[in-house]
Amino acid sequence: MIKRDLVIIGGGSAGMAAAIEAKKNGIDDILILEKDSVLGGILNQCIHNGFGLTEFKEELTGPEYLSRFAKQVEEMGIEYKLDSLVLDVTENKIVTYSNAKDGVVTVEAKAIIFATGCYERSPGAIQLAGDRCSGIITAGTAQKYLNIHGFLAGKRIVILGSGDIGLIMARRMTLEGAKVLCVSELMPYSNGLNRNIAQCLNDYDIPLYLSRSVLRVEGKKGRVEKVVLAAVDDKMKFIPGTEMEFECDTLLLSVGLIPYVSLLDKLHAEMSSTRGAKVNDQLMTSIPGVFACGNCLHVHDVVDFVTDEGRDAGRGASNYIKGLANKKKHIEVKPGNGVSYVIPQFIETDLNSDITFKFRVRKPIQNVFVNFTSGETLVHKVVRPVLIPSEMVMIKINKDKLANVKDEIMVSLEERK
Repeated sequence: MIKRDLVIIGGGSAGMAAAIEAKKNGIDDILILEKDSVLGGILNQCIHNGFGLTEFKEELTGPEYLSRFAKQVEEMGIEYKLDSLVLDVTENKIVTYSNAKDGVVTVEAKAIIFATGCYERSPGAIQLAGDRCSGIITAGTAQKYLNIHGFLAGKRIVILGSGDIGLIMARRMTLEGAKVLCVSELMPYSNGLNRNIAQCLNDYDIPLYLSRSVLRVEGKKGRVEKVVLAAVDDKMKFIPGTEMEFECDTLLLSVGLIPYVSLLDKLHAEMSSTRGAKVNDQLMTSIPGVFACGNCLHVHDVVDFVTDEGRDAGRGASNYIKGLANKKKHIEVKPGNGVSYVIPQFIETDLNSDITFKFRVRKPIQNVFVNFTSGETLVHKVVRPVLIPSEMVMIKINKDKLANVKDEIMVSLEERK
């Protein structure tokens, strides 16, 4: 068994940022474990631009963005293992991984950061009705086939779901010569960023149908031949007589991402409604010394924010290793009216720093107050002109306002009158 101060599972943007920040905070004995053959995770296949606007104040492609962090990892001498699959993690922070070169290796860590990303919902997960035929593929997989391997998933395409990957792939497939017939969205609003709707659909005259989903897929000859869409009511039930038929050879699914937390589940960490772990203000889970960040904690809409959260986890793990992150309080943070979730779920440490609360709203709303209350006390209040579910909200509260809070904090929306 070998020993490391910090083991980071996942070498994407969150994992690399966490390692770099931990190194800057005096933790030298770091090991990154990455299952793929290169660092960077999903960014390797995201060849479109739009990355780095917050982080670097310039527009980069995914590979350009990740290369800046991979370069820092190299320059700082941070150890990483590629093609390394983590097999097991225990509550006492024993990590077992394997690769072709080292075989099966056991590592005892003082702290662990999970930065394992997320995965796409499958046809089975959404109970897609109709024929089981080829040509049904998730948008992220289609992106990998095209951008990494050079294979076009289809020629005539319907996209279900208006998540950002689906919107970006609508543009990408169009540029490669495919005909994107439409994007269909179950909800009455898009689940993608407004800029992606404008740049990926409107600029290419690709129609977006809201409150409409796939009624059935037809493909008797082994390949998708037709996709039938239908409108849904406010209870998400199909409305008879609203069918729209599209002759196509491919159905791309962009129907949501799920945090990849199978290893955390084995640790019996407390989980939240995001399907990621519950964490405190240092991003530590309910398992002491085990941290989570990035898309395995909650799905982000901008990679710059994933990076920033990775840094937070790197600092949190550094504080834990140094013995500076002792729990001094336990204040729960809960979502209230109009809020689907909030992170962190607990405030437990007293490191004399401001806290950034992150949350998403349940539905689009305009002209509201965001209230942070503790019992009858209003801790903080801000105005937001527009809030939409696809864009994560981040509000930083000064440490002085939180110093005397003893009861749970509720984050809720209040319409302005």
